[in-house]
Amino acid sequence: MSTPWNGADALAVVVGAGDADPGRTGAAAELDRGITLLREVAAGTRGPVLRLYRPSPTVAFGQRDARLPGFPDAADASAAHGYAPLVRRAGGRAAAYHRGCLVVDHIEPAPDGVAGTRARFAAFGDFFAGVLGDVGLDAHVGEVPGEYCPGEFTVHGRRDGVPAVKLVGTAQRVVAGAWLFSSVVVVQDAGPLRAVLTDVYAALGLAWEPSTAGAAEDLAAGVTVDDVERALLASYAAVVRLAAGP
Repeated sequence: MSTPWNGADALAVVVGAGDADPGRTGAAAELDRGITLLREVAAGTRGPVLRLYRPSPTVAFGQRDARLPGFPDAADASAAHGYAPLVRRAGGRAAAYHRGCLVVDHIEPAPDGVAGTRARFAAFGDFFAGVLGDVGLDAHVGEVPGEYCPGEFTVHGRRDGVPAVKLVGTAQRVVAGAWLFSSVVVVQDAGPLRAVLTDVYAALGLAWEPSTAGAAEDLAAGVTVDDVERALLASYAAVVRLAAGP
């Protein structure tokens, strides 16, 4: 059976950070593990992978952020809030996440991963909006004015009387032979994320609207990371065969 993103018909599911070296833990190891998996899939030593984990507190800066004069101060602000400041290899502006979020890395081989970049953004946006709909949210795809790490295919949530809030940010990395599509779903405890992003964006000199940073539980009371993970796996299982990964 094909998937909405026209990829593999089977995925090995890896739950947890899945660090190759048990001695390496934390935010940097979590990001590095995704790149390692991408290279393994590209080399053909591993098949398509769906990796789910709840991340360590992290502010993932974009490459453009790292070139701004305020970046050292922004990194210090991130660390002061207890968030590891890292520069990621995919994505746009700074984004923050913690254990109340779910990171989803979907990795597949592709002879020309660049060709399908935009189509994947659109397909995964619709897919994640559907997953959030399954846990009771009114979710849509589209940039929220003033959002952090803005993107055309942001998944946002709405509720009567509440401004739209960003719930899922997505990014891609493509190498010769494979692509990695990474999504961060903010499910619980948005307050600390707003706080660290406020200080980080001020240091970077970038304007944004803090009210756009929210969590799924703000719009559907009682929603947990477990709920979203179950709904996500059920949605995947409806379109692709899932198998337990190593």
